[in-house]
Formats: sequence, C-alpha cells, structure tokens
Amino acid sequence: MTPEYPSPAPATPPVGVAVGQGQPNDGRTGVPVPRRVRVHHLRQAKARGERISMLTAYDAVTAQILDEAGIDTLLVGDSIGNTMFGFDSTIPVTVDDMIPAVRAVASAAKRAFVIADLPFGCYEASPQAAHASAVRMVKEAGAHAVKFEGGAHLAPHVELLTNVGIPVVGHLGFTPQSENMLGGKRVQGRGDDAAEKLVQDALALQDAGAVLLVLEMVPASLAERITEVLDIPTIGIGAGVHCDGQVLVWTDMAGMSSWSPRFAKQFGEVGAELYAAARAYKREVAEGTFPGPQHSFQDE
Repeated sequence: MTPEYPSPAPATPPVGVAVGQGQPNDGRTGVPVPRRVRVHHLRQAKARGERISMLTAYDAVTAQILDEAGIDTLLVGDSIGNTMFGFDSTIPVTVDDMIPAVRAVASAAKRAFVIADLPFGCYEASPQAAHASAVRMVKEAGAHAVKFEGGAHLAPHVELLTNVGIPVVGHLGFTPQSENMLGGKRVQGRGDDAAEKLVQDALALQDAGAVLLVLEMVPASLAERITEVLDIPTIGIGAGVHCDGQVLVWTDMAGMSSWSPRFAKQFGEVGAELYAAARAYKREVAEGTFPGPQHSFQDE
C-alpha cells in the first residue's frame, strides 16, 4: 500500500509514511516534504498496513540524500565499525565513535526519524548505564531514539529510558554484538523453544515501552508471528516480507562493495559509478585536461 500526502502543489508524491501536511520544498527536487516522522506516525503506519523504510547512515551527505529520497527512518548503526572504520565486527565501536556520526545524520535529516545504536559495553550492565549512554546520544548528538540488542533481561533498561522520555528500539534475532557467544553470523529462532523465547522477548520489550523492534536473521514465519502479536512495528533484516518495514545497510543497498549478505539486495551500482568517476578524474589530471579554462580564474 502506498500512502498519499496532501500536497500544496502538483508534484511527484513522496514515498513512505504518511505523516501529515506537506511543506513546500525539500531543497533538491522541489517535492513537498512531510513533517518530521515521529513515534506515533510509525505506529499509525503499522495500523494502516503501510510499510516503513529504514536505511543506515553515517554522515551528513548520505543522510541528506536518503532523507530527501523519502526514507522514513535513518539508523546510525554501530555497523559503522564494519562499513566505515574497517573493523571486523561492531564490537570495537565506542560511544565517542558514534556521537559525531549521529550528530551529522541528525543535523542533515529534516524528515526522517533518526535512531542511534548504543554500542557494545555501554548499556548492558544496568539501566543507569543505558540511561547515561542514551542521554549522550539524544543531548549531544540529536538522536530521536536509541537502539540496543537483547531480550527480556533488558526490559528494565527500556522502561527507565521510556520513563525519562527517550524512545527505545529493540533488536532481536541475530545480534551482532553477541556474535562471539552466538557462534558467528547464524540464523536465530529455529526450533519451537528458540522461537517461543524470541516471541516472549519481543513481548517483554514492548511491555517495557519499546517503540520499534528490529528482527535480524530469523525465519520468515517466526518474524510474521512476532509481527502479528505485537502492537509496535517490526523492522526486518533477513526476516522475510511480513515485517512492518525493512532495513538495510546503505552500502549494501547501493552496491558499494563486491560482497553483500544473502538477505541484502543491491538497488544500484554506486560503487561502480564512484570507481569510474575516480578513474576519469585520475586520467584527466594525468593528461592535463583538468582543470580546463572553465574551472580556472583569469586576471581581470
């Protein structure tokens, strides 16, 4: 189902969550821009059967493009460790690493709901630790919500943050910060007992106040069941088509590398285009054809 937007002037309709009256200009295409996506808009989208789009972003340039493209939610993921820092996993990422990236994305995004990951080691020990880290993401960086990984044992963390006004996004299934304990990148929730545990974890997070739930690398039938029993939206990544929305790492989505996970689809060849542009630039510099007269300044 594609939501419709009230528009002050004929234009190509934006794509995504219907969040209210359009504003006149997005700064790039002239397409009307809806008001900021908020928690209640996401829940309303689930109720209406409208799918929610989410992509990761780590910098202002990318965030502005994705925001203007109508992406509903931008996740500043600790996947920045793999995609931008060259780490083998997300585990080395720190809060101090995340703050500048979150600030850049939150500053650039005028419409999207911006979620900041809490990295490994900064929230697990206690609700108070989660609160301290989440406050930094919201106060210093401008995030609209925080996300962390884990089930029912983190319900007190979710409850505290919710009570002080910080929306929380849960994350179940394959949780990259626990990769060493899980034995690698493995599908989670297979078998009746494991599936039932994920359902109960999802309900516990919702009851504690979580506003969204990411389901990563779980069987599609289980993701469908969890989506049906929850009132809050589910966002799938490798979890089938029946979730209320989908998320991908933007570099996987855009084709920025030669390898991407099985569950990712490349919607473009940005990496190949960037490579071609860099080669053309190198060639013209070497040949002395760039800069040309039109790129140079002359005496008056």
